[in-house]
Amino acid sequence: MAHSPDEADLARWRESRSCQWAERACDVARGFLWACSPGSEGRNDAVLLVVSELVTNAIRHAGGLTDFRLDPGEGCVIVTVADASQRVPQEWDLDVQRPGGVGWQLVRELASQVHVEIVPGGKTIQAIVPLSE
Repeated sequence: MAHSPDEADLARWRESRSCQWAERACDVARGFLWACSPGSEGRNDAVLLVVSELVTNAIRHAGGLTDFRLDPGEGCVIVTVADASQRVPQEWDLDVQRPGGVGWQLVRELASQVHVEIVPGGKTIQAIVPLSE
């Protein structure tokens, strides 16, 4: 007998999948940070939060992750995430009745600059995140 997942099952699958991808991206970012500035563990949580939020949002809200990149800058890390949606992220009014909605605001507060570029087949978001001293 086949089982068609209900909406709750699908939501749990989407969430676990996005969490897995976000955790993998954070693992890459941890290695990147260690290679760029050994001994900085724990001081650059902003980079990990931006990576996690952008990757999770790409999977949950934007048709899937199509690219992920980290580049060193002078005193910063440039986080680039591409997804399959041409819809520009929007800030939500916070509502205690509705969980979530703070990821994009968090990215914008932690990054010194955020740039969204609409490209064929989706968009690219680039966030410049200062490194902690």
